[in-house]
Amino acid sequence: MSTTLITGGTVVSSTGRTEADVLVDGEKVVAVLAPGSTLLGHDLTTSAGAVIDATGKYVIPGGIDAHTHMQMPFGGTEASDTFESGTRAAAWGGTTTIIDFAIQRYGERVEDGLAAWHDKAGGNCAIDYGFHQIIGGVDEFSLKAMETLLDEGISSYKLFMAYPGVFYSDDAQVLQAMQKAADLGLLTMMHAENGPAIDVLAEQLYNQGKTDPYYHGIARAWQMEEEATHRAIMLADVTSAPLYVVHVSAKQAVAQLAAARDRGRNVFGETCPQYLYLSLEEQLGAPGFEGAKWVCSTPLRSREEGHQDAMWQGLRTNDLQMVSTDHCPFCMKDQKEMGKGDFRAIPNGIGSVEHRLDLLYQGVVTGQITLERWVELTSTTPARMFGLYGTKGVIAPGADADIVVYDPKGHTSIGLGKTHHMNMDYSAWEGFEIDGHVDTVLSRGRVLVDGGEYHGSAGHGRYLKRGLSQYLV
Repeated sequence: MSTTLITGGTVVSSTGRTEADVLVDGEKVVAVLAPGSTLLGHDLTTSAGAVIDATGKYVIPGGIDAHTHMQMPFGGTEASDTFESGTRAAAWGGTTTIIDFAIQRYGERVEDGLAAWHDKAGGNCAIDYGFHQIIGGVDEFSLKAMETLLDEGISSYKLFMAYPGVFYSDDAQVLQAMQKAADLGLLTMMHAENGPAIDVLAEQLYNQGKTDPYYHGIARAWQMEEEATHRAIMLADVTSAPLYVVHVSAKQAVAQLAAARDRGRNVFGETCPQYLYLSLEEQLGAPGFEGAKWVCSTPLRSREEGHQDAMWQGLRTNDLQMVSTDHCPFCMKDQKEMGKGDFRAIPNGIGSVEHRLDLLYQGVVTGQITLERWVELTSTTPARMFGLYGTKGVIAPGADADIVVYDPKGHTSIGLGKTHHMNMDYSAWEGFEIDGHVDTVLSRGRVLVDGGEYHGSAGHGRYLKRGLSQYLV
């Protein structure tokens, strides 16, 4: 097996930082050593097959983006990133694992949806990947199929309280699915918005001639998110099912999660970079149709109302446990433009899989979170939450050598043609400047990115069969 020594860096974990060298043998980390250590009397800097100089830089576990949608059909089109292009972009940004969503819609078989996603991803991913299962039609057949998910390495599934006629589950269906999940030990993931009420509001706005992208955010008011979050928590309480609420954007929804956790409930939440930095007024309210670039659901919230500050606070207090991207990119041309004249027809999604580590690191620079919390939010907690910890999410002997060398003195300019490798014709993060830079990325010991060059390839990524959540009390 080939060996690699990462020397001179500061190894950062969720619990601390230390000056250390990291020895990789083949695909695994085999030792974390005091700087300059010898092994069996050998000077590692001369005996290792390759040496990566990380002097003055951070050495962190590869990022885990636990919420992506590659090649997802939506609104008459399909997310523009394939598993090949999306995972390549992820690698550029220091993400070495994604967990995507296999989809079952109403009237379809869960098994067929899962098989279709294996066909899309297999042999095409540059980094390792796993799946959650979307249950878009809760009935006796899908409930029975949930019993086989763990055998497939899938320990989490997703329900929608939004999108009637597409993915929507009513309260009775949610209750039944949660009962089954509680019996099986599966983690319930929830898109928490009151979909039927949103559809009424959206139609009323359209009929009033309010058709610009801005009104996407008005129709999906924060009350719709808070109400659904509360309802999901109550149904989880009745069934004793652990609950994970995805893409939390409203401060009132965070308050609902915090209150439930204060009662000792196994309730968790994620937010996304867009809810930390972007806003209803500045992005969705951009002139003309420009706001379509930032149409996503849940929507961007008002900065004047303080939602962005509340997301950062939730991350500091652990009322929100992690940051994923909900990466679901669409191009403006021929995709977002489908909604000109009717905001309801704009495909919902933002592309961020390449930028998550950088955007969260900027929060370290500005004092919003600590360096250790950065690693915890972007790697360690996703690994623990979704049954990968020990193999992923940590730099320790026996773990996969998924490692990022991050330069805090570097600089990253985000935007189309700069650090943008996603398959999109615009950047939702155009003009963002980051006081840090992803220098080197290893996936299972293989260098994917180094010195501004890409060395990865489709097919390197392996499917990860996940175990039960390691985060539940």
